[in-house]
Amino acid sequence: MSETERPLPPFDAELDARGLNCPLPLLKAKLELNRLPSGAVLKVLATDAGSQRDLRAFARLAGHQLLHEDQLEGCFRYWLCKA
Repeated sequence: MSETERPLPPFDAELDARGLNCPLPLLKAKLELNRLPSGAVLKVLATDAGSQRDLRAFARLAGHQLLHEDQLEGCFRYWLCKA
């Protein structure tokens, strides 16, 4: 099975941060993760290109796992598993 055929991870909550500029997608993702239990998966949608750098660094520094990320039609999508 190729990378493009792999199924996307399931998620427990979704955050639509499209149209928001840095640092709002990161701040809203952090707030949403705080509401979720450990092990829950948050899917984040963002249009700000800076979200790539911000969410990768945030996941690494906070101990969360970035399960998957991609870009579809100008929308950056992230699946974060809460530590």
